[in-house]
Amino acid sequence: MILELAEAGGSPRDLVGGKAANLAEMTSAGFPVPEGFCVTTAAYRHVLSDGEGPRLLGELTRVPSGDEGRLAELADRLRSHVLTVPIPARLESGIVEAYERLSRGEPAAVAVRSSSTAEDLPDASFAGQYDTFLDIQGSGEVLAAVRRCWASLWSERATRYRAAHGTDRGPAIAVIVQRLVDAECAGVLYTANPVSGKRSEIIVDAAPGLGEAVVSGAVTPDHYRLTVDGESLEGPDDGCLTPSRLSELAAVGRHLEKHFGAPQDVEWAFNGEGELWLTQSRHITTLFPVPESDEPRAYWSVNVYQGISRPFTPMGASMIRERQRGMAAYMSALGFSDEITDVDGWLYWDITDGVRSPAKRPKMAAFVDSLAAPSGRLVEQLGRDRRFPSVASGSEEDVPPKKRRRRWERMIPAWLWPDQARAKVVRDAERRIAAFTGPAEATAEERLSFVESVRRDVCRIEANLPRDANTAGGTGGQLAGQLLRGHVSDAEVATVFRGIPHNPTTEMDLALWRAAAAIRRDDEAFRLLLETAPDELAAKHLAGTLPEAIQHGVAAFLAEYGCRATSEIDFGVPRWTDDPEPVFAMLSNLLRAEGEEQDPETRFEQAAAAAEARIVELTRRLPVTKLHRALLARFLLRRSRRLRGLREFPKFCLMRGFAALRTQLLLVGEEIVRAERLERAGDVMFLDLAEVREALDSRDFRATAARRREIWERESRRPRVPSVVLSDGTAPALESTSDGGDLAGLAAAAGVATGRARVIHDPDGARIEPGEILVAATTDPGWTPLFLTAAALVTETGGMISHGTTVAREHGIPAVVGVPGATTRIVTGQVITVDGSAGTITFGETAEDSR
Repeated sequence: MILELAEAGGSPRDLVGGKAANLAEMTSAGFPVPEGFCVTTAAYRHVLSDGEGPRLLGELTRVPSGDEGRLAELADRLRSHVLTVPIPARLESGIVEAYERLSRGEPAAVAVRSSSTAEDLPDASFAGQYDTFLDIQGSGEVLAAVRRCWASLWSERATRYRAAHGTDRGPAIAVIVQRLVDAECAGVLYTANPVSGKRSEIIVDAAPGLGEAVVSGAVTPDHYRLTVDGESLEGPDDGCLTPSRLSELAAVGRHLEKHFGAPQDVEWAFNGEGELWLTQSRHITTLFPVPESDEPRAYWSVNVYQGISRPFTPMGASMIRERQRGMAAYMSALGFSDEITDVDGWLYWDITDGVRSPAKRPKMAAFVDSLAAPSGRLVEQLGRDRRFPSVASGSEEDVPPKKRRRRWERMIPAWLWPDQARAKVVRDAERRIAAFTGPAEATAEERLSFVESVRRDVCRIEANLPRDANTAGGTGGQLAGQLLRGHVSDAEVATVFRGIPHNPTTEMDLALWRAAAAIRRDDEAFRLLLETAPDELAAKHLAGTLPEAIQHGVAAFLAEYGCRATSEIDFGVPRWTDDPEPVFAMLSNLLRAEGEEQDPETRFEQAAAAAEARIVELTRRLPVTKLHRALLARFLLRRSRRLRGLREFPKFCLMRGFAALRTQLLLVGEEIVRAERLERAGDVMFLDLAEVREALDSRDFRATAARRREIWERESRRPRVPSVVLSDGTAPALESTSDGGDLAGLAAAAGVATGRARVIHDPDGARIEPGEILVAATTDPGWTPLFLTAAALVTETGGMISHGTTVAREHGIPAVVGVPGATTRIVTGQVITVDGSAGTITFGETAEDSR
């Protein structure tokens, strides 16, 4: 229950907490850390286990989300319990003896600080949430301070902070007792700029006396900005730090960063003799992970490109690399790197070549903006940055043309016979997918060999399907737009692509609506679904104990679309078949939508009819002298509508292939668990295929998988994913073109809607009321069931051909995408008007105004 800091190196964080673990490691590595000891979490848990502590903790962990009153009540009772429950005599004497050893028999001033198991998260540092006590003297004061540190775990501010950030409701806490540094000057050192993210700058805040004044914000510190070599770029001439001390801090910061392998947030103090002491070092949790480079490089996020705001699992990263290799030649011609770089699950293409090439840059910008605006504007902006000087890369003609007939010649059969062309693609896909099913009865070795043998074909199915019909669907609309130019705008042409048939994502959404409609007709099923939590419904569905109307309806939906999920492009993410909880949450959302105007099938049919009428109206604008152009444009628009549903089809085929391989790999994982080399079958998703084979053979990967899962869960908490990052750690901001009032982005789906905003960060379990406007950082097909009740869509990234905007158009809701900062500048409940034709968001009243 008590460990000397010098002996605690390598102790698990759940025993000593993050702060003590780092201090122990620093002590072992020879950094100047004041002597001390740690009262571990085992001591805290031992004290908490007395009396009513276990019951109170159990009740608190079961409090429903949003019941802040009950949460605060139980936390207050836990705090009172910790402050009053007797400390076991053996533990009390152990703390006293450790303090006496530290003070060498004489009363010595110490610092008593908390070290929680729940702190230093990417979106929740917990800075200042737990108590620290300075200048504590005597064993009685030390015991009281230790108890107060324990109690601070259940303070109102810490409890609210954990609830707001969705962290562990039952954390534990250790306590550090260290000799107090008689500080002449103290403060904080950041080995990278925590505001800009720039890795080439060091920030130091300093003030005379104890460093707690700087950390708590009680004083305005001297502020220094340094180079990594300690040269001052900014700072007061009469501050409390001399140039030599600044250099010393910069040097120790570099060593700490190298030791821990990441930029550090360091608390330090110089005593009266000029000795430097370190009292804390932790990762700067807010910095976004970026690839390292000794020269300026620019990177585009694969995560943003794929419409996901979470890191990839290791297995998912390996699969996406294999998928993207099928596009390598095309991407390289645009200036993308051949390989993808992985930093803690955040995947990047190096785009430096395209940024620096005047010939490639416009093409790269157009490509990335079509998928994840405003990335293209950032590419163009970086092309004007002096850090990325232009380099001649040949003229446009130097990019070798593909040796094939002109595309339009190959598209003619698809335009003439669109249904046959689409059917050909579907037949080809079904033949390929049938080969991915895998053996029903097999050994783990046979299953893994099967996965290894078809992995490449699965990952490249999108590229291997016949493309002419799919391309004809997009090109037909473009050619029609050219024929109508001068009489019809591109935005008007886009309005004819609502209510598109044969799109598997739209069909999925409508199938879910039909399942909800069937449940609505059964009173018992209707009440049960509305009154029962989605996780409970999911458990009953997997057990087969739901009423027939729900059980059968959901089973039929999952049989067709259970291969899908939020962030589904990550192979490692559970599918809806594995965990149907999101499906039940979406059904509950749909059951609250009433009235014919909320019926997506009716809206879809109306959109299709309106699109046909729009085609006639637009093509009639041409004069009689251009009748042949009008008739050709009308033909192309109609045939394009019949083919455009194929835009989402290849991705759906990939998801079916992923689901088939996941089934086989999870069965392999079960065998590895039985051999005690993984803790759970799903841990195979935190390995790659080569490592799965090693685990199946003989190697224990439990620690490796646990460490990677911890990193993945930590990184999943990041609130924002930049689309473009630089090697110095910064995320370039767009040069402002607005007056700071209303917002503007890419006009992605025509129409105008006014309603209350609903900002959603994760669609799983999210609810959107009919008529509300969905505001999100990004979307993928797992989000689209929310479109059924949304009045409009606003996202921070996205392009004209991204999955979310494609489906928004087909559901007939306005969409504006590529709006930087939308999820922070728009608040839930605020009335906004989305003009999907002009690409603008106009602000109305806020939620508070409306009250």
